[in-house]
Amino acid sequence: MAASFETIVNNEIHGRNTSVKRAAAVAAALEIIAAKVANSPGHHGQVEQEMDNLSKYADQIEAAVKKA
Repeated sequence: MAASFETIVNNEIHGRNTSVKRAAAVAAALEIIAAKVANSPGHHGQVEQEMDNLSKYADQIEAAVKKA
């Protein structure tokens, strides 16, 4: 998971364009979802629920980076 977060930081430092920043935020969100789902083996609908939140999580990551 650290790789996605490092990529987000590097994108900010180097002023990469918005599409690159969004892709990094989505990748980080997917890593968070994967970790959460891996820790919830008994909840069969977890993947679908979390994928429904993917865009929201990516938005939150982007917003947090903008505030930094």
